[in-house]
Amino acid sequence: MSERTFSIIKPDAVRKGYTAAILAEIEKAGFKIVGLKKISISKVQAEGFYAVHSARPFFDSLTTFMSSGSIVPLVLEKDNAIADLRKLMGATNPANAEEGTIRKKFAGSIEENAIHGSDAPETAAFEIGYFFAGYELA
Repeated sequence: MSERTFSIIKPDAVRKGYTAAILAEIEKAGFKIVGLKKISISKVQAEGFYAVHSARPFFDSLTTFMSSGSIVPLVLEKDNAIADLRKLMGATNPANAEEGTIRKKFAGSIEENAIHGSDAPETAAFEIGYFFAGYELA
């Protein structure tokens, strides 16, 4: 059964010119890109998106980073999309990521790790709705 998930190409990867290469990896893995835009968000918008992490020690640096430049939010679709995207992304810390994963290829550090992906259907639904109105999705 086809499933939707949400992803963001983060400011570090956009700044370094990796957007097209990351999109190519995603498409090569069989994902259909249902929604895509390049935007910048404010710190307040980043705080709203990452509200689930508000009590964590990295919250301030994460939201500062995510509002530091352009991002590319994506809605992706395929069978088993959430699990498959997480596997394709690799470990949060690129030093621990498997060879061939997006983070191994394009991430610089645990914070500047190139890509975000939803971890569950409920998270994906919230995250898609945070960045995309229904009419924007193909």
